[in-house]
Amino acid sequence: MAEILRLNEPAEAPVTPALPQNIEAEAALLGALMIDNRLVEDVQLKLRSDHFFEPLHGRIYDSILRMSDKNMVANPVTLRPMFEADDAMKEVGGPAYLAQLTGSGAAIIGARDFAQQIYDLALLRSLVAVGRDMVEGALDTSEEVAPLSQIERAEGELYRVAEQGGGEGKVKSFGEATKLAIEQAERALNSGGHLSGVTTGLDGINSKIGGLHRSDLLILAGRPGMGKSSLATNMAFAAAQRFTRDVEDGIDPAKSAGAPVAIFSLEMSADQLATRILSEESGISSENLRMGKISQQEFRQLARAAADLQTLPLYIDDTPGLTIAALRTRARRLKRQKGIGMVVIDYLQLLQGSGKGSSDNRVQEISEISRGLKQLAKELDVPVLALSQLSRAVEQREDKRPQLSDLRESGSIEQDADIVMFIYREDYYVASREPKRPMDGDDAKIFEAYEQWQRDMERVYGTAELLIAKQRHGATGKVKMKFDSRITKFSDLADNSFLPELRS
Repeated sequence: MAEILRLNEPAEAPVTPALPQNIEAEAALLGALMIDNRLVEDVQLKLRSDHFFEPLHGRIYDSILRMSDKNMVANPVTLRPMFEADDAMKEVGGPAYLAQLTGSGAAIIGARDFAQQIYDLALLRSLVAVGRDMVEGALDTSEEVAPLSQIERAEGELYRVAEQGGGEGKVKSFGEATKLAIEQAERALNSGGHLSGVTTGLDGINSKIGGLHRSDLLILAGRPGMGKSSLATNMAFAAAQRFTRDVEDGIDPAKSAGAPVAIFSLEMSADQLATRILSEESGISSENLRMGKISQQEFRQLARAAADLQTLPLYIDDTPGLTIAALRTRARRLKRQKGIGMVVIDYLQLLQGSGKGSSDNRVQEISEISRGLKQLAKELDVPVLALSQLSRAVEQREDKRPQLSDLRESGSIEQDADIVMFIYREDYYVASREPKRPMDGDDAKIFEAYEQWQRDMERVYGTAELLIAKQRHGATGKVKMKFDSRITKFSDLADNSFLPELRS
């Protein structure tokens, strides 16, 4: 009975640990800034007023920055009028506190170190806030709370805290931007004069667009059966393979023309994608692979190809029905854990929006998704290749080559994308127009029609065109390719050349 009574007694309130802070470092930094205003230039790009634990110190820091922006001297005398009515300043003795802050001239020497420590402690406090929100959310067991949504939100908050360290790089001087441009040009030169981004594995496409550039959103669109997924898989495999080869050759990963790749496959399962890649590498028909119609020799080829691909930095997420928020969360995690340098989404229309808008406004939802993908490309600083379906308007035209207006539920897809590419295979349409096979005794016109169809098939069989309909970095046009439907592999044509710009 006594034990029960003790259990019911109110427990002592847990002692809440103090938040990470260093008031003395804040005071020392402010004093140093007022003594030598030139130090403002060293700290203002990284340090904000909300990084100070003491709100009064944050307001003093803001006032110093405003005075410096006006090219005015910021010292206890010039700052005094701004704080005469400040209640917090009165509590510490009034504006005379400003003069006290400048009491130690030695702080000037360690000003940058103080700024760094204030910034680091602010990040730790942000981390504590995220942790507190996670705990409070997890303890809330009301029906409206979805645990998976809480996890996604927490990951997003943690990523934002982690990315705050890159705040200095958000604003670049022209000199810094020029240096980056020169490095990109040098990379293209060293690769043979045309590849400045991540390789697509096809020289024709690399020469036309310079590879897949960081922070770009690329749309690869086409009607069903054109080979969108095959081409995207080919590109992803080529990028991952090139990265592995460059690392083995001792090339700095940052200078590699390849990249670890994440594929978000909302249509096909991971094993179906793996089958395609194995088919491509082993040269065995993917249909025969699925049905087991292979010889012992072919199985050995398959085993060798599988062994070569085991260490490939290619990651497949085949979770169906992802929202754009969930996809961004998963991509951030892969960037942090695996260092991915390229993202592929197959395909855009299978993603879901946030659900905040009207459920029947699909165009608005697609616009939200395309904006989210562009933000993801910039946030992770990687190329994002998103596949897209085309409307049936293509089928109603005599010329089946896609146009920008054919983008299905386009919304802002065309606007948000840096590059829009269409894949077109004429042999697909010619094959569908096969006339009646002539029989003995048929009219000459039937023989002539069939022979003409055979000539057309010979001309276009196994070829494909990649139409560059929009490109922020260069000209539009088209690239001819070879396509082996047996192993779903695209490759360069021996006589590949670039044709003039597309007519609008």
